[in-house]
Amino acid sequence: MPASRSRTERWKESLWRIYERGGGLEFTIDHGDSNNETHKDLIWRVRVLNISETEIIVEQPGSMGMPFQINDETPLIGIISVGQNKWMFHTKVLGHTSIRSRNGDSPALRIEMPRKVERCLRRDFDRISTAKISMPKVDCWKLLDPHSAVPFEVANQSLVADLLDSGQTAESFNDQATLPEVGPMFQAMLSNVGGGGVGLIVDKENRASIDAGQVFWLRMDLRPTVPTPLVLTARLAHTHIDSQQNTYAGLAFDFGLNPEHKGFVVGQIARYIMSMQAVNKKAA
Repeated sequence: MPASRSRTERWKESLWRIYERGGGLEFTIDHGDSNNETHKDLIWRVRVLNISETEIIVEQPGSMGMPFQINDETPLIGIISVGQNKWMFHTKVLGHTSIRSRNGDSPALRIEMPRKVERCLRRDFDRISTAKISMPKVDCWKLLDPHSAVPFEVANQSLVADLLDSGQTAESFNDQATLPEVGPMFQAMLSNVGGGGVGLIVDKENRASIDAGQVFWLRMDLRPTVPTPLVLTARLAHTHIDSQQNTYAGLAFDFGLNPEHKGFVVGQIARYIMSMQAVNKKAA
């Protein structure tokens, strides 16, 4: 039996090992066959807290201490990653619960145990035969002077509020005058949102750009829910090279110079996830 087929048929063993070592899974809203190209998928990464024959218990998704509300019965696409291998599956939220820990009761989600999983091909790591994930693009710059970013973060927050009030969406945002002191731009894909930051996939052509700095200016396009791209400062935490020689970069949000920006950024991400559940209801 080929090794890849063997691993796929023993996916529950992989899931159990992830649980035993305190690892995590990734999830996004499953919008089925809606073919809605205006919304990109936002993936969140959560730790596995318990598993049974029928359920996977995972921590409540969120960021910087702010939870993301995921409704009961919401259909999901789950992602299992082990080394360079990735599997996807369809599931749904069965309900909410809590897990007791040393710090008290922690909110958690009850996820339906999938009946089967499907291995993603390395050249198509974001799709299987029954599902495709379309991740948002992120414009990135090495941030030369973190203090210079603060006025632009404040301006971005005001612009988002004004556009939401007027019901408009920004069309163009490539004016160099709207940037702090940065280096050359490079693009990445938003792989996932975690408890304190984001994971980016940087193609091999731009590997030197992500390796060249520690503090970055990010511009995430979550239109139309967030009517203009969201900007923020983040620090490089870790990197590794995937099977396609692209770089996975984990970045931690940095609100040290502008603490008020934290609630705004995380709130917009939470609102985007809620909007995807609304899109799913319309499609159904």
